[in-house]
Amino acid sequence: MTSTFRTLLGGAAAAALLAAGTMAAQADNWKYAFEESLTEVQGVYATKFKEAIEANSDHTLELYPYGTLGESADIMEQAQAGILQFVDQSPGFTGALIPEAQVFFVPYLLPTDQDHLARFFKESKAINEDFQGLYANQGLELLVMFPEGEVAMTTKEPVRSCEDLNEVKFRVMTNPLLVESYKAFGATPTPLPWGEVYGGLQTNIIQGQENPTFFLYSTKMYEVTDHITYTGHNNFTTAVMANKDFYDGLSDEDKQLIQDATESAFDYIVEYQKGLADSELAKIMEAKPEMTVTVLSEEERACFKEAAADVEKTFIEMTGDSGKAILDQLKADLEATKG
Repeated sequence: MTSTFRTLLGGAAAAALLAAGTMAAQADNWKYAFEESLTEVQGVYATKFKEAIEANSDHTLELYPYGTLGESADIMEQAQAGILQFVDQSPGFTGALIPEAQVFFVPYLLPTDQDHLARFFKESKAINEDFQGLYANQGLELLVMFPEGEVAMTTKEPVRSCEDLNEVKFRVMTNPLLVESYKAFGATPTPLPWGEVYGGLQTNIIQGQENPTFFLYSTKMYEVTDHITYTGHNNFTTAVMANKDFYDGLSDEDKQLIQDATESAFDYIVEYQKGLADSELAKIMEAKPEMTVTVLSEEERACFKEAAADVEKTFIEMTGDSGKAILDQLKADLEATKG
């Protein structure tokens, strides 16, 4: 073998290695944490998001369900620090960070109709435009918000009116407006991390909590409470975010990849949830036939709706002109997406 040939071969090999190295550098491993298990709504969404990313790129995505990286506050800190590229967290927890996000806890703002909700979350100007800057100020790129189902109260005693919540220690997320909501409902709001809720109910430190129906079943809340009450006061909302510096540093191709994955996972999760509340409620009743389920009438909801007006005023006081503008835009978006 001549020296010229060896030189040429060496150059070709080096070029091949460089090309391989370049390709490897483009294939990244991203990390995504969320507040539920893999089989719950956020986990199902994350799985579909992962499938879309990995099917359409050389990137890989690691999923971290609730508890694997700590509590909700922990995963938000990790997302802001860039340790995580993606995080799914309810405005219930980001409300202290982004006060305007508490708007999703104004009672009776959101409808219970699933089709209307899907249109609203997909088309809302407030969500898709106005909230972008508020999240960016906290180092986050808001990718999508989506509903997880009507919130139900689970308690140890029946609830037919606000009076029935008098002095009930009711667990709420660490969200200032949610605290005010349950004060207005007549309860004693008690902020607790999720990991302490089951034990708190078991030992009577708290006597009630709220969550979507699927979550009541998967977390076995029915084991430590006796009554499920639907007041129609809210629908659980969650938000998927990316670390802002990470997202801004991506190529246009990767940004489009993420946007496409976000949209396809949204469409999937909306369909997935149709009938989910009914099927999971049936499982609860099979596991605990003595559980009582109550859907309040319009007359019974009257005191909760009256309290909602006070909570809306409190939201505006907490957030000022910025919050009022968001609230007004959300109301306009809801009206525009009625269908």
